[in-house]
Amino acid sequence: MLSKKTKYGLKALTYLASIDRKEPMQIAEIAKHENISQKFLESILLTLRRNGFLGSKKGKGGGYYLIREPHEILMTSVIRVLEGPIAMVPCVSLNFYEKCDDCPDENKCSVHKLMLQVRDSALEVYRNTTLADLIS
Repeated sequence: MLSKKTKYGLKALTYLASIDRKEPMQIAEIAKHENISQKFLESILLTLRRNGFLGSKKGKGGGYYLIREPHEILMTSVIRVLEGPIAMVPCVSLNFYEKCDDCPDENKCSVHKLMLQVRDSALEVYRNTTLADLIS
């Protein structure tokens, strides 16, 4: 299940990508428009800024803004930053692999086989979807 952090992060990014004006947008305005707690949104936007999706400006006229074009922002990157691993179990994760403690042989594990398919299907969607696709 998608966490609220990721859901709200996607909503905020989509909002920033969809506005006509490109100057910084205040957290309060984003929070109000997307019905998100301002304090929670602040934490999410900070994570997105630290990971190269957003820039910020302090002071009068300050706020957050996209630093890359929406067509350059892949959902794989956003999901991994906000949600963590895309795979549902660690033994099929491409970036966060760990062997499962209760599995003696991944090659014979039915859960492993199923989760590989789930991961690959999700990756297909995320890799082929950009922020621009979400606003069109």
